[in-house]
Amino acid sequence: MQIRLERPEDATTIHALTDTAFKGMPFSDETEAEVIDALRAAGALTLSLVATEGGEILGHVAFSPVTINGEAGDWYGLGPVSVWPDHQRRGIGQALIREGLRQLQLMSAGGCVLLGAPAYYRRFGFESDPHLYNVGAPPGAFQRLTLNGSRPSGEVSFHRAFDGP
Repeated sequence: MQIRLERPEDATTIHALTDTAFKGMPFSDETEAEVIDALRAAGALTLSLVATEGGEILGHVAFSPVTINGEAGDWYGLGPVSVWPDHQRRGIGQALIREGLRQLQLMSAGGCVLLGAPAYYRRFGFESDPHLYNVGAPPGAFQRLTLNGSRPSGEVSFHRAFDGP
């Protein structure tokens, strides 16, 4: 398996992959593919990685800028992350996340936040922090990973693409 940056010709496959991966998930409103498209259209898809094998895209992860207390900075949001259902539980999503976090560190990012299952994301070093929050996030689901040592506090907002049309 190889991980690389998305290419323009990958957009259609990424959309279909994301739609399929989130279809019927109880925690999803099934708009994740549209969020990625909107991030791309807004030039806010900071990092978009695909996992491939034999030329086939198996998974995708997106990272986009967030604001803290309304201020842009060097923090990013992780997600969505998607893997084709018949390829899940093979470590593809985990590899995509690890590579994305490595690339954020190379970009001198301050940190990364996400909404997700604490038991899953803990393995990457993510943790809940009552001083850094996202309004409306379920308790414990909003998590952060500090990459450069600074720990900001306040309200985190994801890119407006996450708000829907």
